[in-house]
Amino acid sequence: MIDLAANYDRVLTNIHDAERRARRIPGSVKLIAVGKLHPAQAIRQLALLGQKKFAENFVQEAISKKLELNDLDLEWHFVGSIQSNKTREIATEFDWVHSVDRLKIMRRLNEHRPAHMPPLNICIQLNLQDEQSKSGLSADEAIRLLDEVADYSRLCVRGFMCIPKPDADVENQRRVFSEVKELLDVANRSGRQLDTLSMGMTDDLPQAIAEGATHVRIGTALFGPRPSKT
Repeated sequence: MIDLAANYDRVLTNIHDAERRARRIPGSVKLIAVGKLHPAQAIRQLALLGQKKFAENFVQEAISKKLELNDLDLEWHFVGSIQSNKTREIATEFDWVHSVDRLKIMRRLNEHRPAHMPPLNICIQLNLQDEQSKSGLSADEAIRLLDEVADYSRLCVRGFMCIPKPDADVENQRRVFSEVKELLDVANRSGRQLDTLSMGMTDDLPQAIAEGATHVRIGTALFGPRPSKT
């Protein structure tokens, strides 16, 4: 039996401890709870404990959960791979999208975001280690994409997201996160106003916070092992 309350308290403590060690402002790092393949009831339990930011990887699963949880005031983040035929639903159903790495997807999200809704918050996904199995852009490609979408009024590009390759070496983990932070600083020195670094998960949370993460995406440490997709 998963003790969500104990897990939630432990994760928040780990975040706060990492903030303190990094001399970050307390509360400056936001927790995004990743509910991929976990039931809506688990999300409800976590929401009743005070968690408001939730992420999903699959569009239809997210829509189903939103319907079941529509009595709760939650903020929804999409963190999965984006198919072109899902951009309308993503643009309508989510508050944030963390996994954008193509101009075509940016264009479609901008076109499909309803005019009456606030601009859709966007993080550009990076792949600074050039992993063939992962999506994401190089530093140069990311800066170019920022320029190309500067006039997309229904999107608000907030910063960058990354998923580094697994590495037991803490210094290697920090090096990747540091490169992401440097790219954000480079972009802002060019006149942009980016404020978000979506980086850090269950196994590398302290290192990400030490290098400037503003949002950490945590699933297993909260909900336990992920069920198999049926």
